[in-house]
Amino acid sequence: MICHPNCKINLGLHVMRRRSDGYHDLETVFVPVPLCDTLDISPAESFSFTQDGIALDGDTESNLVVKAYRLMQKEFGKRIPVCDIRLTKNIPTGAGLGGGSSDAAFTIKMLNTLSGLGLPTTTMEALAARLGADCAFFINNQTAFATGIGDHLTPLGFNPLSGYRLLMVKPDEAVSTAEAYGGITPREQRSDIQPCDLINAVKRPAKEWNRLVVNDFEETVFVKHPQLAAIKQALYASGALYAAMSGSGSTIYGIFGPDAAIDHHFNCNTYTFKL
Repeated sequence: MICHPNCKINLGLHVMRRRSDGYHDLETVFVPVPLCDTLDISPAESFSFTQDGIALDGDTESNLVVKAYRLMQKEFGKRIPVCDIRLTKNIPTGAGLGGGSSDAAFTIKMLNTLSGLGLPTTTMEALAARLGADCAFFINNQTAFATGIGDHLTPLGFNPLSGYRLLMVKPDEAVSTAEAYGGITPREQRSDIQPCDLINAVKRPAKEWNRLVVNDFEETVFVKHPQLAAIKQALYASGALYAAMSGSGSTIYGIFGPDAAIDHHFNCNTYTFKL
């Protein structure tokens, strides 16, 4: 059984407050993007996991696909078949695109189908949330307003990027989640940031988002990684209606009009889609 786990970008990202459990409450809009990995899971006599494409750090058991498989085994025992799992990575890592989270969520969905468990979406979302903050999004895999640590999802019922063109730029440098959070001051502790209703903001034309749709991580991440700020400005210079960092970085994306001729000269990985 083969599927193609896709990535996401964030439209806006507000870090609201630090929680007692050490995590942070967020507000963001997740939008699925058709840059995909390939995941092949089939019943086998003994478990195996192989991965190719973009190289990943860590051993087999640290991979989110394997963690998802182990979680399903723990929860449902022998109803989960012994499997051969093959993952081809195309979504860059350390990019703020949720590639590993997507792989984990799609593993849960595939095992649900292979085993005939018939789990509802809500149950699979709860399982996925145990693996990572944005894993639950990829179960339903539709544009959603996310709160909590990114696991409380409200489907928007529309795609704010529909009809636009998207250019994603992924430089070689990565930004760790710990680094991004380490430099940020939550919104509840600041008086210099105006409240913003992200849902209503993304209903407006993309050319108006620059003053409304803000990723709070950019303020401090761009200081340590000036190349990312330069990419954002280059996207605007190339005609982007809106440009921002996705998640905690390091991918910077630009949103262009449907007929825009995207001319760019970035010496790093780029991905272009018409949505």
